[in-house]
Order: sequence, then C-alpha cells, then structure tokens
Amino acid sequence: MLRLGEAAVVKIVLLGPVEAMADDASSVDIGGVRLRMLLARLALEGGRPVLVDTLVDGLWGADSPAEVGNALQALVSRLRKALRGVATLESVAGGYRLSVRDEDVDAHRFEELAARGRRELAAGRADEAASLLGAALGLWRGPALADVLDAPFARTVATRLDDVRAAAAEDRFDAALRLGRYAEVLTDLEAAGAESPLSERLAGLRMKALSAAGRQSDALAVYEETRRRLGEELGVDPSAELQDIHMALLRGELTTPTHRPEAAAPSRLPAQPDELRRPGPRTGPGRRSAGLLPARHRRRLRRRRQDPALPGGRDPAPGL
Repeated sequence: MLRLGEAAVVKIVLLGPVEAMADDASSVDIGGVRLRMLLARLALEGGRPVLVDTLVDGLWGADSPAEVGNALQALVSRLRKALRGVATLESVAGGYRLSVRDEDVDAHRFEELAARGRRELAAGRADEAASLLGAALGLWRGPALADVLDAPFARTVATRLDDVRAAAAEDRFDAALRLGRYAEVLTDLEAAGAESPLSERLAGLRMKALSAAGRQSDALAVYEETRRRLGEELGVDPSAELQDIHMALLRGELTTPTHRPEAAAPSRLPAQPDELRRPGPRTGPGRRSAGLLPARHRRRLRRRRQDPALPGGRDPAPGL
C-alpha cells in the first residue's frame, strides 16, 4: 500500500483508450467514462496539483451539475479506491494531485522522446534520432484520449498530441533517408503524403526518396501535384525549401545515397492502426479542412479569407 506522497507504481496510458497499468503490467479497473476523464486530466499534469475549478471546467464545462462540488468529490473518492495500492490521489490546497511522474504517463514520455529525437536529427546523429523517434511512435495504441474525447479538455490536447505525432513521423522519415533507408520507408511516405497532401515537408521527403529510388519522373510529379494543391486550396506558392528541392532534382543533385549500413535493422515506421489515420473533414473533393493543416498553412488561409484582394478572398458583406 502506498503512503501519501510516495511515487506511483502505475503507468497511465493516454495515447489510445485511457488506462492505468500496475507495475506488473496488469490493467487497473477504472470503471466509468467520467472516472477515466478525471484520471486523464490529473495524469496530464504529471504529478502537479490541479485546481478544483480547472477539474470542473475540464470535466463538465458549461454543463456542470448544480452540486458540482459533491459530484467531483464523489469521483475523487471512486478514483482513490480504484488506484489503491498503485498510486495515491492527494488533496492539496485548492485541488488534487495524482502521484505520478512525467515518465509514468505515456503522453509525456512520447513528447520527451520526440523532442530528443528532433535534437539528435538537428545535430546530424541520424542513427540516434531514428531510434528515439521509433520508440516515441511505438507508444501509440490508438487516437489520443480515444474514449474520453467528449470531455471539454480532451479535444485540444488530443489535437496537439496528434500534431506532435505527425511531426515525429516526419522526423523519422528524414532520419531514415539520411541513413540511406529510402526503400524501407518509401511505402509509408507515400501513405503519409496521401493523408496530408498539403504537407510540404512530406512532399520534399517523398521527392528525395523517389529520386534515390531512381524514380525522378515520379518525384517531379509529386512537386507538381503539391504546387497545384497549394495554389487551388490555399492560394499560395510552394515554400522556398520545397522549391530548392525541386531545383536540385531538376539539376540532378538528388542522388542515391552512397552509404547504407549493411547490418542495419529494418527501420519501417510502426504500422498505424486504421483509427490513427485521419482523413479529416472535407470541404470539397480531395480537400482537407483548415483545422487539420499545419499551423503555417492555417495562417496563410486565414489571411487569404480575410483579405478580399487576395486570390480566393471573401467579398465584403453586402451593404458594407
């Protein structure tokens, strides 16, 4: 039995359906969706206190019951009983604290590994980056917070985590290409590009991989398709980075890597469950809503919509 303030011997799963795992890998029964909402909201703080008002807003929002204080206390009591022997739920000044560390929560562990992988990639250590990013992506078991997305706090958190996951996948593609493993990731790259056709980074990585595979005409076709989509859907030209890759391809400067570690193990990205693939809301044939675009593209789209002088801008309202 844990005493108040002791470290947890529980792992909290947020990258998929919310779950608590004891140190022997057995699942802790957390019955009731509202109870899992509370567990997830507390776990996101990694052992830091969460104020009562924050918990109420995160669990009920504007639909909080009249006796919300009693309702929250009842949930806290039930969660304490469910976690007995594996973690403590402490009452602190103005709120509650779950006795977990960041490393006990898969979402925090994922972000830490993804950040380390990106730093290794920036430093030119592709092997280390690929290993760290593979470990980060391997933590995912389904969409983040999959069974508590109705909680007011959950959608924003899940979207941010999914954006970090997409960036980590791109970083791992990049690391694999630097290691000469283009053949091993080309299929995954093509699938990722089909899901995110407006991602210029993915387009550039696909062009590099196709060129390395001797498929220059396919690489050029990727550029032209991306350029067309950016123009039609966002009213913008490809970024300078993507144009540079295009020019290097035309000049024959994107060549097949000459170094490939002979003993390297296959480095394919972990297969993504179907539920992790996000086709997203559509605004027309083949079009993705701005909410699922990279932040830079969302800013461009907002500016275009707000300025009628730009291509595709909205006309002023009648009478204004």
